[in-house]
Amino acid sequence: MMSNGGALQMDRGRQAPEFCAKDREGVEHCLKEYRGKWVVLYFYPKDNTPGCTIEAVDFTALKAEFERLGATIIGVSPDSERSHQGFTDKHQLSIVLLSDPERSILKSYGAWQDKYLYGRSFLGVVRSTVLIDPEGKIVHHWPNVSAKGHAQEVLDLLAKLRAK
Repeated sequence: MMSNGGALQMDRGRQAPEFCAKDREGVEHCLKEYRGKWVVLYFYPKDNTPGCTIEAVDFTALKAEFERLGATIIGVSPDSERSHQGFTDKHQLSIVLLSDPERSILKSYGAWQDKYLYGRSFLGVVRSTVLIDPEGKIVHHWPNVSAKGHAQEVLDLLAKLRAK
């Protein structure tokens, strides 16, 4: 990972860090299970907050289009499995959300960083996304994304890459 103005940049072409984590139903998902598919791995701060809800709802709305392009969408936050269950039920989400309470996945992908608010520093989740190819390599990294319109931006790049 290289520093990019305070935001960590995942090196394109390198192997994506492996991980295993549980979803809302306690089912474990490991990155290696998705070999042969594209993976949209997105990191978000907290269930049921405005930006995180926009992003999850948008990815859910575009899920069929991602699947047509051979991609799976996986969201990761430090929230509990139970929190993910409530978030999924409340907003009819159909994407995979993984719980990372120890923040190990967030740290390995550079999404757990110092943040600043009102002159105060604290550690938190930086909303970001990594696109991983079927061989498990990082193809693109979006650091510090805005929730609105981001799912479409990721879909557009994936469609462009798949058209090559």
